[in-house]
Amino acid sequence: MTRQRVDLFVIGAGSGGVRAARIAANHGARVMVAEEFRYGGTCVIRGCVPKKLLVLASRFADEFELAGSFGWTVGATRFDWPTLVAAKNREIGRLEGIYRRNLESAGVIAVDSRAVLEDAHTVQLLAGGDRVHAEKILIATGGRPRRPDFAGADLAITSNEVFDLPALPESIMIEGGGFIAVEFGCLLARLGVKVTIVYRGEQILRGFDDDLRNHVADAMRAAGIEILTRIEIRGIERASVRDDAANPDGYRVTLSNGETRDTGLVMLATGRLPNVEGLGLERAGVETDEKGAIRVGLDSRTTASNIWAVGDVTNRLALTPVAIREGHAFADTVFGKRPWFCDHTNVPEAVFGTPEIGTVGLTEAQARERHSRVDIYRATFRPMASVLSDSTEKMLMKLVVDAGTDRVLGVHVCGPDAAEMIQMAAIAVKMGATKRQFDETVALHPTAAEELVTMRTPVG
Repeated sequence: MTRQRVDLFVIGAGSGGVRAARIAANHGARVMVAEEFRYGGTCVIRGCVPKKLLVLASRFADEFELAGSFGWTVGATRFDWPTLVAAKNREIGRLEGIYRRNLESAGVIAVDSRAVLEDAHTVQLLAGGDRVHAEKILIATGGRPRRPDFAGADLAITSNEVFDLPALPESIMIEGGGFIAVEFGCLLARLGVKVTIVYRGEQILRGFDDDLRNHVADAMRAAGIEILTRIEIRGIERASVRDDAANPDGYRVTLSNGETRDTGLVMLATGRLPNVEGLGLERAGVETDEKGAIRVGLDSRTTASNIWAVGDVTNRLALTPVAIREGHAFADTVFGKRPWFCDHTNVPEAVFGTPEIGTVGLTEAQARERHSRVDIYRATFRPMASVLSDSTEKMLMKLVVDAGTDRVLGVHVCGPDAAEMIQMAAIAVKMGATKRQFDETVALHPTAAEELVTMRTPVG
């Protein structure tokens, strides 16, 4: 058993932990990182990146359908799930290699092991039993899927397992109404799976602007996705050959309304929890809140003076770019003598369903709660790719404006390339742009994005 000493020990090599480790090392710190699974974290390994690849694959179904209206003759098409999974795995492997090499080039010591806290300055590496003394510690262990407590919940998959299914089922029931449920519901439907979404709330995508929520739900139903609201799963059991000859390899699901449904697979997308189990936080004096998230201040410092935490494990704003900025701010502040905080306001978000959502700033409901007078600008129209076809697809653009100051408080887009548009719109919102400045910007025609600068009459 050996004992090393470092200036910084990082637990978790996801996006936030890796960025913090690299920047701290660049500032001259001796840094060690421990990762028990794969480098890159949820986003790279089983989150944003592989999910977006699957989304892009699924959208070819729409492209094939639209091609005929533009003069193309498209022959028989066939989708092969194992081919896509293999390609996805190659890309993930490539990205993981980049993460490792970036750490090595910065001089960071990378260890493949689970790490736990023995006290506020001692970290034990479970692979080998070595102990490391660290002047400062950063916890960046991310989150994990939440699995509800009902009979048969262990029979369902989560967002961890869905990426590596050996084959696609004929049908799937997804419980949840957030990012993950919507994104996988949309992509699986376009890959030929019959999708049913069950959600306990009144409408999917809680927390998003209501116009966006309704627009997406209508589009999903139009694409053949069944959405059952105010309903939860109460139990799952295997459907045997004797009990269900038509569905011998599937599952029978009992719903909260008393109905039973048969489905090929069940996926739980009921939120995520901070990944803190067994880390030894109590031994180091690190407190968690009622949801299990690590308590931190604006500077990401925990209740232990020499321990910080960034990313999803703090449950502030569970987005990869936010974790990266939090990690960078920590390293610059603590090791680079360049203090700054990650600003969690006006952060752009995207939901990569089909149609796609891009959003930044306040929803209409939030704006009306915080401001005395609010103007709403809204436009719905057919995107150009659909005008030559029988497609009924509509695009939604919405601006939320403070009527008193003319400042644009929120921008909400739903339709093709919404995420690409919202990144640019976020710059304007972050800078405090006014509606007049939007209006004074010359439109780029013909684009969908030009609607953001051509809406002139408030609708509410």
